[in-house]
Amino acid sequence: MEKITSFTIDHLRLLPGVYVSRKDQAGDAVITTFDLRMTRPNYEPVMNTAEMHTIEHLGATFLRNHPEYGAKTIYFGPMGCRTGFYLLLAGDYASQDIVPLMREMFTFIRDFEGEVPGACAKDCGNYLDMNLGMAKYLADRYLRDVLDHIGPERLVYPE
Repeated sequence: MEKITSFTIDHLRLLPGVYVSRKDQAGDAVITTFDLRMTRPNYEPVMNTAEMHTIEHLGATFLRNHPEYGAKTIYFGPMGCRTGFYLLLAGDYASQDIVPLMREMFTFIRDFEGEVPGACAKDCGNYLDMNLGMAKYLADRYLRDVLDHIGPERLVYPE
């Protein structure tokens, strides 16, 4: 069996960043999958599920309500390895195309106050596994350490 594309990336050289993971054709449309890598794989501790779950709820809510990208958002959710998130958008995009959107989204998460959308038993299958404080901390760190001064080494997968 062939390795899937994401298992062919050298995770020992991968830095936190915004990467195009793949592009798929769905009829006449292109679906771009982004790798939003928040921690350095195999070097830093992974994120805990509670803060990842909170980022997922806030990020998905932000994206689906975004005036430009709401209708283009196919999926936003965590990576199984807990080092980042996948974002699937309808359209043919490059990494740098969505950096402003990611700044907006992670600023929204960092600055969010109040009840996390969908964080109740009626709306979520694991609503107690949330940590808004850590989600805000991780969003701030991603903004400061990655998005605020992103360079080419954090936009294209290492060779």
